[in-house]
Amino acid sequence: MKSLPLARALALIVPLAMLAGAYAFQFIGGLHPCEMCWWQRYAHMAAIPLALIAYATWGKRCVSALFTGLAGLAIGIGGGIGLFHAGVEYGWWQGLTACSTSPGGGSSADILNQIMATPITRCDVAPWSLFGISMAGYNGLLSGAAALLILVLLLGKRSKA
Repeated sequence: MKSLPLARALALIVPLAMLAGAYAFQFIGGLHPCEMCWWQRYAHMAAIPLALIAYATWGKRCVSALFTGLAGLAIGIGGGIGLFHAGVEYGWWQGLTACSTSPGGGSSADILNQIMATPITRCDVAPWSLFGISMAGYNGLLSGAAALLILVLLLGKRSKA
C-alpha cells in the first residue's frame, strides 16, 4: 500500500484547508455561517483527529489505513452535506426553514444583546459564489473528490508481499 502516505496526507490537509477557508470567509470576509454551514464544519472537524490518529499509528499500516479511511469518510460526509446545502441554496429542494445565529456567553442581558446584534444567516441564500458555484457547492465538490481519491488510494492496486 504505497499510496497510504498520500491518502493520509490528503485526509489531514483537506479538512484543515476547508476549515481554514470557512473561517477566513467568516472572520475576514464577514460571511457568517448558517446552520448547515456548521454541519459541514463539524464533519471536517471530526476528520482532523482521525487523520492525526492515522499519522500516530503509521507503524501499524492496517490501523493507520483504517483511520485514514474514517477521516476520508468524514470528509465525504462534509462534502455530501455541502452538496445538499448547495441544492437548498439553488432552490433544487427544500432545506431547513430555521435560520441560525451564534451568540456567545455571559449574563442573560449580554446574551440577549448578542442575539439581537448577531446577523441572521439563511441557509437557502448563498452569500458568495464564484462561477455560479457557492461555498457549499465548492465544499461538496472538493470534499467529495478528496474523499473519493482517499478511497481509491486506500483500495487501489496492492502489491503482493
